[in-house]
Amino acid sequence: MSRTPPVPRTPPVPRTPPVPRTPRRSRGAALLSIPAAVLLALVPSTASAYPDPGRVTGATVVHDPTMIRTPAGRYLLYATGGGLSYRTSTDRVAFGAGADAFSTRPAWWSAYGATEAWAPDISYQGGKYLMYYAVSTFGSNKSAIGLAGSSTGLPGSWTDYGTVYTSSTSSDYNAIDPNLFVDGDGKWWLSFGSWWTGIKMIRLDPSTGKQLASDTARRSLAARPTGTKAVEAPYVVRHGSYYYLFASYDTCCAGTGSTYKVKVGRAASVTGPYYDRSGVALTNNGGTPVLESHGSVIGPGGQSILHDTDGDLIVYHYYDGNDNGTPKLGINLLDWSSGWPVAH
Repeated sequence: MSRTPPVPRTPPVPRTPPVPRTPRRSRGAALLSIPAAVLLALVPSTASAYPDPGRVTGATVVHDPTMIRTPAGRYLLYATGGGLSYRTSTDRVAFGAGADAFSTRPAWWSAYGATEAWAPDISYQGGKYLMYYAVSTFGSNKSAIGLAGSSTGLPGSWTDYGTVYTSSTSSDYNAIDPNLFVDGDGKWWLSFGSWWTGIKMIRLDPSTGKQLASDTARRSLAARPTGTKAVEAPYVVRHGSYYYLFASYDTCCAGTGSTYKVKVGRAASVTGPYYDRSGVALTNNGGTPVLESHGSVIGPGGQSILHDTDGDLIVYHYYDGNDNGTPKLGINLLDWSSGWPVAH
């Protein structure tokens, strides 16, 4: 979620009761034969062209959702708030709430002024569920990324492994919004960050889940060197021969005043450089839109990607203009047929 430097933003609508959170194209000639209606569906050029979220019911008030499907077919969703708030579903439609991931907050959180955790990232690696997450306070880049593990992925089962990476008030980056990516060679990478100098990536040691001692480089993946610095919440996936970096741009957590949106770039290497569809580098204000505000769906962002049985999903939050800006869960399928992800 956004950590706008240097002044914290106005508190948003509480996202997950009971703990409120104050947060976070041109085409080539080959496309000329495609009917205009198809072009509109595949390549949104106006806000009204974006799809509404798929139908979800129940406990759908969330921020920064991350979701995984267990071998038994149950969906486990964790989100910002408290000790990492929890939702679950058996059909990806009806969601119920449960206890937080951590019944007792790890003591080290207090060193960062944090009483709740942000922006979790859940995955399954080597027979264990792993969850990276962030702790910080608004408007500050004195932040830390933590790691926890579980054999079941269920609330109360998580063992915290402490800090993975940190930033301080003298840093030019912010250690929040983590995302783990494991490449085809078995190398582990962690992307993270927001505002300041943008999205970063480090290499991890698969045996510990923490930074690899033999490679301490901090790489830059996306930035906005001019104008607003607002880019955050990275998520990396591989599709075909490319790596795709999704990120959230502009302002989160202001209810119906939010301007959040999701953009993407792609690269031939996981460490970049990433470019948008027009060839603009993501380190130079680039990004191809995937989701933007439209109708009552305001400020979609805080996204994660899930490969499910029926395709890839983008899972995100948005502010419901028909419900006083309440933050809600959004889920859409992605169409990759153009070589770029298009929500539908």
